[in-house]
Amino acid sequence: MTENLLDSVPLNFDAQAQWVLNISLALVMFGIALDISIADFKGLFQNPKPIFTGLFSQFFLLPLLTFLLVLCIEPIPSIALGMVMVAACPGGNVSNFVSHMAGANTALSVSLTAAATLLAIVFTPLNLQFWGSLYPPTNQILKEVALSPWQMIQLVSLLLGFPLVLGIWVNHLKPRLAKKMGKVLKVVSLVFFILLVFLALYNNRVVFYDYVMYVFWIVVLHNILAFLTGFSFAKLMGLSKRNIRSITIETGIQNSGLGLLLIFSFFDGLGGMALLAAFWGVWHLVSGLTLAAFWSYKPIKTETLT
Repeated sequence: MTENLLDSVPLNFDAQAQWVLNISLALVMFGIALDISIADFKGLFQNPKPIFTGLFSQFFLLPLLTFLLVLCIEPIPSIALGMVMVAACPGGNVSNFVSHMAGANTALSVSLTAAATLLAIVFTPLNLQFWGSLYPPTNQILKEVALSPWQMIQLVSLLLGFPLVLGIWVNHLKPRLAKKMGKVLKVVSLVFFILLVFLALYNNRVVFYDYVMYVFWIVVLHNILAFLTGFSFAKLMGLSKRNIRSITIETGIQNSGLGLLLIFSFFDGLGGMALLAAFWGVWHLVSGLTLAAFWSYKPIKTETLT
């Protein structure tokens, strides 16, 4: 009964705080984009195999396997839709840092961040709508909120696409300024964004305490699945060890902040969805940094990147 209640309980997060969350996410994306140059996109054409592998892993395999996981464990509907939402998002904000720490191919990580962010404008809303509609309990939620993929595309464009293009443009015109701004802005905006997520959890701590253990094991299992998806597919494609590490991290660290923002914007902060996305945002930092620390002790000898 209490679990069913979570499907109908909206989390408390007022409109003013939501606007601050929107702006902080846009600033995080702008800070990341300041490190991306037009030359980074040349990798898309010079060596497309790793890029294709990473994008396919993120936008097709992970949503598909998430859907299968939902069918297997049958979580309550709002939690299930939260899982689909997270899987539909692009790579997370800290994936480039984690890739560098893990001795992965950072250039590939940056290129994937740029490409996935642009593709997310279309694929995040479409994946959410497609996979969410295939599972009857989550399809019912989508019908009740009358979700418009076009409205979501507009919001994602504003929050991800515009800051990305603006950051790349600044980097192209003023690379030194972009480098200085990026160092400060990435840290400050990310810390501020994380604080807002924790504030959202704190303001709803009663609901969080009641359901934390139910959400915890689902997030851990889902996150392990995401890492294994990226690792297995990259290995199957015959990529180099450094590229395998990058794609593993890009698939396992999702932009749950974007998911949380979309949940507050289109689903009125629906309890199960919001808790799942918020807890994922905390947990993938722990799991990603742990994996990076493990790999940092296993340096890769010089190899040809494929």
